[in-house]
Amino acid sequence: MNRTWTKYLPNSIRHRLEGRQNLQNIISNTGWLFADRILRMIVGMFVGVWLARYLGPEQFGIYNYALAFVALFGAFATLGLDGIVVRDIVRDPSCKDEILGTAFVLKLIGGTLTLLLTIGAISLLRSHDSLTRWLVGITAAGIIFQAFDTIDFWFQSQVQSKYTVYAKNIAFFLITLLKIVLILFNAPLIAFAWAGLTETVIVSAGLLVIYRARGHHIKAWRSSLTRAKSLLKDSWPLILAGFSIVIYMKIDQVMLGELVGNETVGIYVAATKISEVWYFIPVAITSSVFPSIIKARSIDKGLYYLRLQKLFSLMTVIAIAIAIPMTFLSKTVVLLLFGKSFETAGSILTIHIWAALFVFLGAAQSPWDLAENLTRLSLMRMVIGAVINVVLNFILIPPYSAIGAAIATVISYAFSAYILNAFNTKTRPIFFCQTKSVFFVKYLWGCG
Repeated sequence: MNRTWTKYLPNSIRHRLEGRQNLQNIISNTGWLFADRILRMIVGMFVGVWLARYLGPEQFGIYNYALAFVALFGAFATLGLDGIVVRDIVRDPSCKDEILGTAFVLKLIGGTLTLLLTIGAISLLRSHDSLTRWLVGITAAGIIFQAFDTIDFWFQSQVQSKYTVYAKNIAFFLITLLKIVLILFNAPLIAFAWAGLTETVIVSAGLLVIYRARGHHIKAWRSSLTRAKSLLKDSWPLILAGFSIVIYMKIDQVMLGELVGNETVGIYVAATKISEVWYFIPVAITSSVFPSIIKARSIDKGLYYLRLQKLFSLMTVIAIAIAIPMTFLSKTVVLLLFGKSFETAGSILTIHIWAALFVFLGAAQSPWDLAENLTRLSLMRMVIGAVINVVLNFILIPPYSAIGAAIATVISYAFSAYILNAFNTKTRPIFFCQTKSVFFVKYLWGCG
């Protein structure tokens, strides 16, 4: 045992971990990610609720409409490189400077083009709404600085996400304090957009400092046209898949803003804030076990699918453990957090919380999609899910308002993350894995 945290474990557990360095790394990395997300969740929820109460449903709706609008376009800026870059570094560590340098240049170009596209789109859609245009423009400017998230890819590949946690937490808490000051001094809505941009800049600077402190420097990075083509060849389906994900995560807010009104957006977002706050869990777990699953595939297929099955089962248990209590306590939780003006968000939360099950299952499948190089099928599922979401929103929002948007979200998530896997022979093994986990059946069909 060579990790400080292991000395606090019971002897029986310490004995099982003895000599299993890879498992220790995964637990440690996941622990850092969980600590980061839980801390941010608690503080972020407190300040977010305070901000919602301060702004009220109308302005809170305008603010979140702008965030959702930027998110729709921001999916293109990531270029789907996250998992691809980590995978390539794990496979060929000797080329890490070329991989990171090329990814950085691609993300910088993508961010700049996305910023211009976002500003142009909001100017056409809301030409007479200067406040919304300013909110969108300021928020979208942060997309350029996300190119420095490339540094995080290196730490992910080394299962050392704690260094990214350092940078993001410093920025998060500084901006949280700033937001509290803004609320106390009755700042206008636009000030909170500037605070969001500042957080992105601080995170970028923090990642640079930590990367240098760990003995690396971005000056060693080099870009390669051949490498760029290789990365984009594998990632372009993930670009569209990412865009599709954002569509069925954010299009409901944009459509509610256009079809119903800003106040409804504010109430709907109050519900989704509570529902989506749990989504950090599958991301943290998956990012930690991803290198282990990739390595298992090259060692033993049985071990590979065993680890996948355990991952699906874990995700299902956690998602249901969250959804069931929240279904019965939704109205109480909304009133406690947001107050009387957001009361109707309770019935929305009762439905929307069940989307978590399919979000968790979809996140667990992502390592398999990358390992099997089936990103095109992932793209197809995401696109179909996005189309289903948009169609259902058009059908359900006019008669049912925000409730209709919540129903559309759950159904579209179920199709893209689970049901559609049954219709393709290549993804059917994963459908069986998911089904076994959903119905808590240990022996049902073979997985893999």
